[in-house]
Amino acid sequence: MNRIQAVILDWAGTTVDFGSFAPTQIFIEAFKRVFDIEITLAQARIPMGLGKWQHIEALGKLPEIDTLWKVKFGRSMTSEDIDTIYAAFMPLQIAKVVDFAAPIAGVSDTITTLRQQNIKIGSCSGYPRAVMEKLVPAAQKLGYHPDYWVASDDILAGGRPGPWMALQNVIELGVEAVFSCIKVDDAVPGIEEGRNAGMWSVGLSVSGNEFGKTWEEYQSMPEEAVSQLKQQAADKLFAAGAHYVIDTLNDLPSVIDSINQRLAKGERP
Repeated sequence: MNRIQAVILDWAGTTVDFGSFAPTQIFIEAFKRVFDIEITLAQARIPMGLGKWQHIEALGKLPEIDTLWKVKFGRSMTSEDIDTIYAAFMPLQIAKVVDFAAPIAGVSDTITTLRQQNIKIGSCSGYPRAVMEKLVPAAQKLGYHPDYWVASDDILAGGRPGPWMALQNVIELGVEAVFSCIKVDDAVPGIEEGRNAGMWSVGLSVSGNEFGKTWEEYQSMPEEAVSQLKQQAADKLFAAGAHYVIDTLNDLPSVIDSINQRLAKGERP
């Protein structure tokens, strides 16, 4: 057990959908379509990583959105409002998620490298099962398929930042100890999930939600702007408890080497 046996990967912003745009854009559309409330992309990103119902709930509690709600309806958002937005969100997300199924550059090669080291590939997501059932086969056709996946509504206890999806991976993959697992995520709730599960938590500072740019935008950004955004993302992920923060999943093999050395010395997360 003194080596990494499994990595448990998030989906949007970690292995597919550079910049994590599929869910954020749909939240904006759902709020506008159902209640004619306009939220910004920056606002939509704030609770990223939570289950989608919980994400809508968290958005409604943001002071600026709560103010809009009170002006329009004379009250704060209710559970019934969340249900209504969620009902609109789901078909929109199911229809659009396949457009964001392509693996991020280098992910397929990195997965091959990990499997050559006999590392199992688990995964979990803030997406509900109905969305994952569309995303998983679409990603597989494009070259990415983990050994196991679990959706946010599969676990009765709930989703992130609780440990349950990560621990379900441990069970299904037959991993002997949680400290021989790495949870990789681009958003704060996913980092907290890994810590709560007793795993090593690794954050991604460029490919995901906290950086928040498309691949094309990233490629054309000045180096100074990249460094500034990357540092902001890293600071947020470290503050959430990340043991390591790297740019993209491509950098994970070197982190695994480092953690294996620490495990050999008896260190634990």
